[in-house]
Amino acid sequence: MMINSAFIGFGKSATRYHLPYVFQRRDTFRVKTIFDVVRRPALEAGSEYQGVHFTGNLNDILLDESITLVTLCTPPETHYEYARKCLEHGKNVIVEKPFTRTLDEAEALFTLATEKGLTVTPFQNRRFDSCFLAAKKVINSGVLGKLVEFESHFDYFRPDAPDAPGDFTHGAFYGLGVHLIDQVVSLFGRPEFVHYDIRSVRNKNNPDDTFELQLYYGDIKAIVKCSHLVMQPYPKFIVHGENGSFIKMSVDPQETSLKAGEMPGSQNFGKDPERGVLKYQNVQGEMITEKVDAGTGDYGRVYDAVYDTLIHKKPAYVPHQDVMTTMEILHRAFEQPSPAQIKLR
Repeated sequence: MMINSAFIGFGKSATRYHLPYVFQRRDTFRVKTIFDVVRRPALEAGSEYQGVHFTGNLNDILLDESITLVTLCTPPETHYEYARKCLEHGKNVIVEKPFTRTLDEAEALFTLATEKGLTVTPFQNRRFDSCFLAAKKVINSGVLGKLVEFESHFDYFRPDAPDAPGDFTHGAFYGLGVHLIDQVVSLFGRPEFVHYDIRSVRNKNNPDDTFELQLYYGDIKAIVKCSHLVMQPYPKFIVHGENGSFIKMSVDPQETSLKAGEMPGSQNFGKDPERGVLKYQNVQGEMITEKVDAGTGDYGRVYDAVYDTLIHKKPAYVPHQDVMTTMEILHRAFEQPSPAQIKLR
């Protein structure tokens, strides 16, 4: 069964992280209409967009009863209003990160979707990073024994930071932290306490560009970090348990490939060349060292999961409680000066 879909927003998010994957799924998705406030005729004329209706009139989506799924790729401050309008007009919705600005907005969208018998879900594509899937595979295998610490990074070396003022939703924490937090929540659920250290380091005129969170789950501590001033390579994932450790150095290659103009479907796209290192003590007391194949990441699996929810009535790939936990951790970060520690309500 084919889903007629539409996009609101035609910037980098749509053209890089969504549409290339949806076009690989032409047997299940048809992109019928794309709306944007500012039209870009030269880009719209691209061969990959032939057959897509571009418009500056939002009603071309809202009033088209054949469109049942809308993806929002617009600035964070617009997410709630666009999602609300789409739900009110009977559309299922995928919302780019961050899902909403506030916890109340997120809850309101879920309530409306339930009333309408529709689905609204965040675009948490990093659940399908090869590096994360490798770490998850090791954790689920149980060979590390009782977990003690989980650490995840987004590190860059980008020392230049021209003035780009904005509110908290335009900082690294809302923009990148949302992925790291969602990954942790998908593994461990709702933490008891969260310690925040969120800073603007490169340019004080801009929103935050550096953060470290410590999320506490009984005896397990999960650490998520981001810095734009890391020149020396550092592990993407570090996992320690009572029986061993796992280290994965490099991040999933999809984003780098997309930026270089390589598209899904090309040879070895998404294939992670670097294997993680797993070292543990087995039940016989032997020290074992293994290389863990990270496999192939695929952000298009978000759309596969949404298809299964809409057509086959499978549960949402990001459960409601996971979304609300992630949103609470994001939203409450700015209720008090940082550093700070909070207990989740």
